[in-house]
Amino acid sequence: MDKLHHRVATAALTDAYSELSRLVGSLEDTDYVRPSRCAGWAVGDVLFHLLLDAQRALVAFGTPTRKAATTDYVTYWRDWSTHRDERVAGAHARFVRVATAAYTDPQQLAGQWQQTAAAVLTTASALPGSEVVASQGRAFTVTDFLGTLAVEATVHHFDLLMELPGKPEPRPGALDLTVRVLDQLLGDTAQRPPWDDLTWVLKGTGRTPLTTSERRALGATATRFPLVG
Repeated sequence: MDKLHHRVATAALTDAYSELSRLVGSLEDTDYVRPSRCAGWAVGDVLFHLLLDAQRALVAFGTPTRKAATTDYVTYWRDWSTHRDERVAGAHARFVRVATAAYTDPQQLAGQWQQTAAAVLTTASALPGSEVVASQGRAFTVTDFLGTLAVEATVHHFDLLMELPGKPEPRPGALDLTVRVLDQLLGDTAQRPPWDDLTWVLKGTGRTPLTTSERRALGATATRFPLVG
């Protein structure tokens, strides 16, 4: 597996969070109730989920550990696909919907995201990439942790855009890292169909189902899809 360079991870997260904030700044109140690519979630729900992720990042940055890193920017997603608990995922989905509904003013949610995302980027820029932090029961180097945040934000950025044509799309640095992670998860044993980057992200994360011909091309590897959810 390719080692993630700290500069690449930092640039990818900056691209991901900055462009998400630009997208959020362009939303009208009515956009928050539009459907997203996350089943059962509207745009506002996805944004609240992203806010929770950014808050988790700030906690992680304040939670250094003496342990050796147990997870990197690729194995984090491989662990997700192996150990995903549908009951926990369902409870989280319900919590997000209820919590988001409590925002009577969507612009308040937008402001919280923008302020928190900016704080994440400022804090991350001051941390050495080799420092180990704890999150979700795992230990990551700061570099690898930033990589997971960037991929999460990029995938959800595309989720937000389902019924928001013409709005800002993910920047190249964030998209390139997401594609790189999907390539690593697929591995060298299978050749993915000739998808463009957007299609690869949507197929690899299960947002768009595989066609019969794509399943045939992927062979037994097709049963591993989605690689990231």
